[in-house]
Amino acid sequence: MKRARGSVTVLVCAVAFMLMLGGLAVADAGMLLMLRARAQAAADAAALAAVAEQIPILSAGEDPRKVAEIHAERNGAVVTRCDCAYGTASATVEVEIAARAVFLPGWSGRRIHATATAETDPGLLTYRR
Repeated sequence: MKRARGSVTVLVCAVAFMLMLGGLAVADAGMLLMLRARAQAAADAAALAAVAEQIPILSAGEDPRKVAEIHAERNGAVVTRCDCAYGTASATVEVEIAARAVFLPGWSGRRIHATATAETDPGLLTYRR
């Protein structure tokens, strides 16, 4: 009776390979979750900056949409919609970030969207120094 030698080594290598592939998939999923959080942070920052620009005492004289775009770009996002007309007490900003998946190529190129709304007291719109 012959003994099969090395079969455990092959099995261990196969299991290790499968675990490695699973780890890479989990890493890509984590990257997408991180990008989702970054998109939301960019939308929040852009909405707050846009609504602050609408308040005369806080304004630097810029267009609220331009200020929202600057803050979104600092967070790696692009503004796709900005309802932030000067003289209103609210701003709604939608941003997107392109997904960058390393292991799962089907996820690369997808767009991650986030929306945020910021409001201020309407009385601040008439406050002057």
